[in-house]
Amino acid sequence: MNQGFDYREQLGPAAAGRTVLGYLVARYRHSSEVEWQRRISAGEVLLEDTVALPSDFLRAGQRLVWQRPPWEEPDVPLAFAVLHCDEHLLAVAKPSGLPSVPNGGFLTHTLLHLVQRMAAEATPLHRLGRGTSGLVLFARTAGARRAVAAAWRVGRVDKVYRALVTGIPAPAFSIDTPIGVVDHRRLGHVYAASREGRPALTRVRVIGPGDGGTIVEATIPTGRPHQIRIHLAAAGHPLVGDPLYVAGGGPGPEPGLPGDGGYRLHAHRLGLAHPATGGRLELECAPPPDLRG
Repeated sequence: MNQGFDYREQLGPAAAGRTVLGYLVARYRHSSEVEWQRRISAGEVLLEDTVALPSDFLRAGQRLVWQRPPWEEPDVPLAFAVLHCDEHLLAVAKPSGLPSVPNGGFLTHTLLHLVQRMAAEATPLHRLGRGTSGLVLFARTAGARRAVAAAWRVGRVDKVYRALVTGIPAPAFSIDTPIGVVDHRRLGHVYAASREGRPALTRVRVIGPGDGGTIVEATIPTGRPHQIRIHLAAAGHPLVGDPLYVAGGGPGPEPGLPGDGGYRLHAHRLGLAHPATGGRLELECAPPPDLRG
């Protein structure tokens, strides 16, 4: 059992005039109306530091808190390896199945919690999907965080992934399908291929045949959520075993959740200028056997 957690939010204009129960049911579709009613009745939901009633009306700017009691988190791999460590940066290898940060029922069973037990000051500079393995970079100082974030915004951080995809793609190609928010039957919305989305670019080259598909290397100058999974699906080569994204780059008719596993995707290499020395720092996390080609 973990120690529980307070989920806090400041309400925006869309919440104005809605009841506490109606807002929570519509906003957080992972739980049913019956479950939210039970939580409110148990005094777990606070509105402006006062126990809320289901029928309380909301105003923009109010603070709404769900005080989630301690719960038992799902079993996941809880080991990671340190790939690089200095006074400014920490790079680790995340196993597939371990969430990067607290979300979706995970709090202490996350890479962030485990890393901060070793280095309390560590702040993740990016994140990987739960089913994605490989290299994750953390900043250990505020200066390092600002410098790397600035480099990331202007495309000066090189990110290379390995993936197992369906079909036999062309030897080398690029994908520039925009990525934005689309409807999802269970969550309300997810990121996917969208004409109204933000620009994104993925460069792909084939490594060789893999178990049930083709191993490719993907380089992403941009960093949209689930970009590689979306782009390869948009190109007609979804990741083998991807429960969410199908050919075309969107959710299938019976879509899974973004955190569901089953696909093969690995953050292989990352290159950047070191925030303190300015020298080139090349980091690598060896792919798992099924992505080595």
